[in-house]
Amino acid sequence: MGHSHRASRDDDLPIGRAVRFSLLAALAVVAVLTIVGVILLWPDSGKLDTIRRHTPFAAPGVTATTARVTQVAPACAGSKPAADGAGACGTIDVRVLDGVGTGDHAHVRVPPEVTASGLGSGDRVQLLRMPARQGQPVSYSFDSIDRTTPLLWLALGFVLVVVAVARLRGLMAILGLLFSALTIYYFLLPALLAGEPAILTAAVSASAIMFVVLYSTHGPNLRTSTALAGTLVGIALTAGISVLSIDGAHLTGIPDETAGMVSTFAAGLDFQGLLACGVILAGLGVLNDVTITQASSVWELRAASPDMSRRRLFVSAMRIGRDHIASTIYTIAFAYAGASLAVLMLLTIYHRPLMQLISSESLAEEIARTLVTSIGLILAVPITTAIATLVTSAARPGRRAGPLQPVYDDE
Repeated sequence: MGHSHRASRDDDLPIGRAVRFSLLAALAVVAVLTIVGVILLWPDSGKLDTIRRHTPFAAPGVTATTARVTQVAPACAGSKPAADGAGACGTIDVRVLDGVGTGDHAHVRVPPEVTASGLGSGDRVQLLRMPARQGQPVSYSFDSIDRTTPLLWLALGFVLVVVAVARLRGLMAILGLLFSALTIYYFLLPALLAGEPAILTAAVSASAIMFVVLYSTHGPNLRTSTALAGTLVGIALTAGISVLSIDGAHLTGIPDETAGMVSTFAAGLDFQGLLACGVILAGLGVLNDVTITQASSVWELRAASPDMSRRRLFVSAMRIGRDHIASTIYTIAFAYAGASLAVLMLLTIYHRPLMQLISSESLAEEIARTLVTSIGLILAVPITTAIATLVTSAARPGRRAGPLQPVYDDE
């Protein structure tokens, strides 16, 4: 596992200087614009702090704390309320682990679904501690199950599997994923809450993520640069189509209670823009997948048949692209269906006519998101193929590329 200084596949194709310069110059311009965009759109910490001050997590004096479960009582039968005391149905016995109440023992009521989830002795839960007031003693209420430990084990297993199978390239992909998460958490979300233009913020964030993810995962070479160019065009197309679709379908961007709460706490947000922002982010992974596949297909076809005409090269690569498009569309559709399963079940219970269900805000948003993302990635396939065909067609027989460049070795 490591870097290799053997010739990359780029070196097998003697790319002309003019096309190399044109491609890299265009990407350099986009990179500069992305950096400028990050600087100009960097969130105003003062605005964000104001929103947070006016949106307390709990009432004054109420604090969050962690507790360990010592006993779990069965859920109450039917709608029977839980009685007070240890072991009462619908309650858990806990010992507080941190905060001012460390060491306290309490009996806390929990929803029946929490009991049914398999919660047992030794598990941790998050509680809210209410201080003593007007003769009432200190009390605790259930907030959520503490899932930190199992999620950390799951994340560790994910990292080990990825590195074991994909080796260095898998490790670099994980680092790219980490960079993406940090970009979203520290730049995109605060900038949106601070009132920055949603579409522009999403485009800048997506561009920054793709520059880092593609080059870190697939190596700094012309093939990756070609895929990046196709990805950036795909992002621009997805953004434009999403704006037109959201406006044409009169989608509000507030389909559920969570979005409504955000609109209450952060007034003045453009929720239609936020919906378009979500569409752009949702399509990044699949867009990256199809563009790098198409660039690689063209490279391999050109290396296998250096004398192939541009037209034949494009047509051959598009055969591969069409197969990839077909499978990717299913991937997107099923991913959204799985994420919205509860919504679909609720709409089915209502037993309304199909066209009325499709027109509902919650379902219409998912349909629009699926279709817009699919259109963007479909258009990215011929665009990336065309760029790669032009780049590799600039080869001059009998000459090889310049000095060897370090690339990632998967072997």
